[in-house]
Amino acid sequence: MRTDPRGRRPTVVSWSSGKDSAWMLGELRRRADVELAGLLTTFNSSADRVAMHAVRRTLVRKQAASAGLTLFDVDLPWPCSNEQYENALRAEIERLVDDQDVEAVAFGDLFLEDIRRYRETQMQDWGVKLEFPLWQLDTEKLARDMVAGGVRAILTCVDPKRCPAEFAGAEFNDELLDALPGTVDPCGENGEFHTFVFDCPAFSSPLDIVVSETVERDGFVFADVLER
Repeated sequence: MRTDPRGRRPTVVSWSSGKDSAWMLGELRRRADVELAGLLTTFNSSADRVAMHAVRRTLVRKQAASAGLTLFDVDLPWPCSNEQYENALRAEIERLVDDQDVEAVAFGDLFLEDIRRYRETQMQDWGVKLEFPLWQLDTEKLARDMVAGGVRAILTCVDPKRCPAEFAGAEFNDELLDALPGTVDPCGENGEFHTFVFDCPAFSSPLDIVVSETVERDGFVFADVLER
């Protein structure tokens, strides 16, 4: 295993393409004990998009390039069982441990205890330490801090059972946060919505994008984002 003379832990970021991942990336970049090793993203191989966020792989590659980091793709079949998901993710993480000397994986989870426990149980013998840099931050303050801090994102997926469908395709900004019903978590942590970041402090330059058509599929409302 490679030894970093500065004592930094090689860490890969679990990258969903959304705002929480982008904010976490900025937080990790400020830490003296972290060496960023790349971004790790799971893709629906049939649609060639990020699962749930429905963001095109080409745009995620643009994000990684703007962040100056390598993108590590994990392709998942569709439909995908939990066992298939775990096997594919484990194979890639074990490869990163062996080939890239990765020692930790960072997740942008905020407060869902069951999700964190699942990750910790699932990955306990995968040879990596788990990091949760945003854990239990106040989501109202966090959402406002993201906007004030320069994170610009589009809502690409909305669960209309939890959040008004018309927010699909909207920009994540103060106006949207003011308009969200009180039952919706400001960061969408309960699955109310998912986002795509086209600019943030961790990027060297913003992505030039346009919001295209909005469609309803499998009970969710998706807004397609394209390169301009």
